[in-house]
Amino acid sequence: MSNIAIYPGSFDPFTNGHLDMVKKGAKVFDEVHIIIGINANKKRTYDSDKMKKAIEMTLKESNITNCKVIVYEGLVAEYTRQNKVGYMIRGLRNNMDYNYEENIAEVNKLIDPKLEYVYFRADNIALSSSMVKELISFDKDVSKFVPEPVLKLVK
Repeated sequence: MSNIAIYPGSFDPFTNGHLDMVKKGAKVFDEVHIIIGINANKKRTYDSDKMKKAIEMTLKESNITNCKVIVYEGLVAEYTRQNKVGYMIRGLRNNMDYNYEENIAEVNKLIDPKLEYVYFRADNIALSSSMVKELISFDKDVSKFVPEPVLKLVK
């Protein structure tokens, strides 16, 4: 297996908590694929292609050069298997996150048995994308919670 990791999510929107996980992954792995997952059962608030561009700009401004952003529709474990990605990065804020991630990991390991999970702890309290969207809906300042290129998109 290669030293490549996947960091999947809806990233609707991409937050500073997500960026923290990407930075940690970029230090550990040769390459990180940030996967904007498209779920037919979920309606996105922000266009995935525009979010991709905002994330790419965030990476550039953060001098992170070993990551690429991909919009993907399908099972992430299929992506890892097809692209020979050995690791999946997940961020943990609390025990509930761990329990949730472990349940998903069991299913993904059925599809790609070679896939290994790497958990990074959030250094600061990371606001979820849902909470950021709620703040935006009440016209609150979210500049502390999202990178500048994303802030321009969500305003």
